[in-house]
Amino acid sequence: MAIQSPIRAKDPLLQPLKLKKLVLRNRIMSTSHACGLEKDGFPQEAYQAYHEEKARGGIGLSMFGGSSNVDIDSPNIFQQLNVGTDQIIPHFQRFSERMHAQGAALMCQITHLGRRGDPYAQDWLPPIGPSPIRETLHRGIPREMDEHDIVRVVKAYGQAARRCEAGGLDGIETLASGHMIGQFLSPKTNHRTDRFGGSLENRVRFALMVHDEIRRNVSADFIVGMRYVVDEGIDGELSAEECLAAAQILEREGAVDFFNALFGSMDTSRSLSEEVFPGMGMPAAPWVAAVGRFKRAVNLPVFHAAKLSDMASARFAVSEGHVDMAGLTRPHITDPHMVAKLMRGEEHRIRPCVGAGHCQSQHRPKCLHNASTGRELTIGHRIETTQKPRNAVVVGAGPAGLEAARVLAERGHNVRLFEAAAQPGGQVLLAAADWRRDLIGIIDWRLAELEILGVAVECNRYMDMDSVAALDPDLVILATGGIPQTEFGIGDDLVQSAWDIVGRQVKPLGDVLIWDNTGRHPALLAAQVAQAEGANVRLTTIDVNIGQDLVYPESTRWHKEFAKSGLRPEGNLRLTGVTRKGNKLEAVLMNELTHDIEQHLYDQVIVEMGTIPMNDLFQGLRGQSANDGVTDLHALKNLEPQPGKGKGYELHRIGDAQSSRNIHAAVYDALRLCSVA
Repeated sequence: MAIQSPIRAKDPLLQPLKLKKLVLRNRIMSTSHACGLEKDGFPQEAYQAYHEEKARGGIGLSMFGGSSNVDIDSPNIFQQLNVGTDQIIPHFQRFSERMHAQGAALMCQITHLGRRGDPYAQDWLPPIGPSPIRETLHRGIPREMDEHDIVRVVKAYGQAARRCEAGGLDGIETLASGHMIGQFLSPKTNHRTDRFGGSLENRVRFALMVHDEIRRNVSADFIVGMRYVVDEGIDGELSAEECLAAAQILEREGAVDFFNALFGSMDTSRSLSEEVFPGMGMPAAPWVAAVGRFKRAVNLPVFHAAKLSDMASARFAVSEGHVDMAGLTRPHITDPHMVAKLMRGEEHRIRPCVGAGHCQSQHRPKCLHNASTGRELTIGHRIETTQKPRNAVVVGAGPAGLEAARVLAERGHNVRLFEAAAQPGGQVLLAAADWRRDLIGIIDWRLAELEILGVAVECNRYMDMDSVAALDPDLVILATGGIPQTEFGIGDDLVQSAWDIVGRQVKPLGDVLIWDNTGRHPALLAAQVAQAEGANVRLTTIDVNIGQDLVYPESTRWHKEFAKSGLRPEGNLRLTGVTRKGNKLEAVLMNELTHDIEQHLYDQVIVEMGTIPMNDLFQGLRGQSANDGVTDLHALKNLEPQPGKGKGYELHRIGDAQSSRNIHAAVYDALRLCSVA
């Protein structure tokens, strides 16, 4: 992307960086991650298209293949690539050709999981490691490696590197930290007494052997780096001083061409979600200063990514000399065109990463509020202009309605957007508080885009059948959301919803029972609010534990919040009835495992059961619609226009106006329906 502008001349993020003979066109990169799009262990069409979109969007360097496996006893446990076979080379060749054609460099991460391997995955081989110490997260107890294992794995690294260069890649990085190289390096995981254990010089020996073997198998111009921990943090034993000393040995021996700096340990969910991949509720760029201290003590380029959530954070890190390359990995999942927008002078239009962690779920790499990411082969990131503009009415200005209005306006339709409340945002207005306050970016970005597109949000406008019909629409999209479901059984008229507490419509008082039937956020938010208001809270859930429907950074944060407040959630409990006893409420809870019944008195009973659609407007409008309000699901799935069926407007429901789901589902409803409308 050869865009010349005053912005490029001034912005430190847009300056080139030279690594050996490789010139990176800017200082912005995406770090290696297992994006979830591999097929048969290889980066095939969907995987390549996902990265190519970032290259088309102007990125300087895309790293890929997070935790790519070099040998058979490093199994595929979270959709990694298999660099342990020559079959991957043709895929690399096609991949590198595509990325280079767009002007971006391409590198792969290669590793051996070591003790992080799952003994029951893939080929059911025992995990191996420097010492037989179980890892907390992945649970395997490794077999202690002997010299034969070490020689075999070292050779496997070299062969994996050879395949990467044969595939046309610009370079690789190995992964230290919690993987095998880091397991040898850290005294927490290395208790050996032979030449690979004890002193720092002994513990770094394995890394040197690996990189010596890699160097023997690749050309002198091929870039070889290491994703490297600069401090293991409070869950580790490798101090910043030892990390630096080992790095200086690696540099002195010519083992690496760059360091890609990490902070923290990888073997607990807390350290992963707060240190290695800090997300929502963590401060921006929390480890930049620590990485900067490391960089000033070595003489090699240093890369870093850990909640560099926006261009401002990245620009600070680069301009202050803390890093040479700024990793905006999750922000690129949210907006793969962010560099192009920066170069056009449209930094304000970059879709913000809110740090929700949805891209780290089993649905990765799908972003909570960009439904195109990971679907580049189907819906893509570009909205085509329609040849037949229509009069479109969107009712409801939560995430679904705002996305529908945005996409329809991008298409060139005439859009009117109505919201019954005093301000747009829907449920996000309740959710965006305390450590989840960044969620409001989902709303704010869409409002800003609608302003650019000339679409006003008409608030305090309750729309009925007549007011919709008076607008003479061709297309009506109902994004009217839902209302809390509270009908669990006997006494459901005596309870309040979690929304009542979170929205401050009901003040929590005295002894409060909160029962969670969804495993989502609202019950947990209600418990937090009630505790803060001084109530004596009992938090129960029908699930095994709280947060069952959440991604691990979110559930980990909730467990930590309640551990700090002293609240101990109770699982496997079903609320079966509530009756009034004087000025108290008697709640009946059944244990899901034993079917034992318990009865206790409370001042308030709060339930969270999701929402049910607000259907009155839909039922009123469907009789005058051409499609009777029916969305053809096959056309929706295939991204085809909805079939025309006669006179009248086309009517559809999206988001929680259909059923209780998450933000991603709501914006995906809107995107795929409206992008072909």
